[in-house]
Amino acid sequence: MMLTLLHIPPLPINPPSSPPPRRRRCPPPMAAFASAPQQSKPLVLGCGAVSVDYLATVASFPNPDDKIRSLALKVEGGGNAGNALTGAARLGLSPRIISKASNDALGKSILKELQDDGVDTSYMTIADGGNSPFTYIIVDSQTKTRTCIHTPGYPPMKPEELTKENLFAALHGVEMVYFDVRLHETALLVAEEASQRKIPILVDAEKKREGLDDLLNFASYVVCSANFPQAWTGASSTPVALVHMLLRLPNLKFVIVTRGEKGCLMLERSMTDASETEETDVEDLLESLEQKVDLSSSMAKCVASKVCYLFVGVCLQ
Repeated sequence: MMLTLLHIPPLPINPPSSPPPRRRRCPPPMAAFASAPQQSKPLVLGCGAVSVDYLATVASFPNPDDKIRSLALKVEGGGNAGNALTGAARLGLSPRIISKASNDALGKSILKELQDDGVDTSYMTIADGGNSPFTYIIVDSQTKTRTCIHTPGYPPMKPEELTKENLFAALHGVEMVYFDVRLHETALLVAEEASQRKIPILVDAEKKREGLDDLLNFASYVVCSANFPQAWTGASSTPVALVHMLLRLPNLKFVIVTRGEKGCLMLERSMTDASETEETDVEDLLESLEQKVDLSSSMAKCVASKVCYLFVGVCLQ
């Protein structure tokens, strides 16, 4: 196995008087080259949540019954799947999405923002009536935390709303499928078909959710939040938890855990012969990588170990 540490130095914070631009309003980076001949863009399919986010930045999180003023307010598209596929479009990929919204004002806004960024929404289910998902997000500028109050869409998506014809069409030509573990019953249908077609699957594991374990069994790659690996495995530390995840999920090629201001950590399963390598304690290995990071540098740095056997009570290549 190989352990990789990515350290990202803190970025400057925009002052409240100069809020950053809306998330989905800038054109995709490939737009400037639209007139030049291009190869077809890789297709990715995502299945999961879309929403409208109301983000209020405050000086500090309010106490019960307080009345405070926001420092800044933004309204923008959200949802993990919506965010991920917007990012994919801006990086020059060609994304499609399977999700659900209503034909209300919020739903129309969600569709327009996704379409403006080049996300194919033709496989979304649009309910006649009900409400589209939305989230109130309180951003505490003092502690750099956010608190989310989510209102799910109604009516919820049912697996039968994704016909086989649409499922097959959505997967046609796709090179990767992304899941945020929302709409888990529908997601499982997509994962099963993608697995049959040997399409790589990426799971965004934010926290324990219904249907998560079923999707993880199909996963080729997992990207997870800082607390997830230990919460899911019960391991004593994050690096030990990552090893346990690769042990429990034999189809997994690598797992990445985000670490906030510390960057991220990736554990990759080796596909080469490492029979000549010695056993290495995974926590000692992480410590040795961290010592190679220059914390005074303003540049991001990626530090990777050699391929080795990692020891956490058992050996794993």
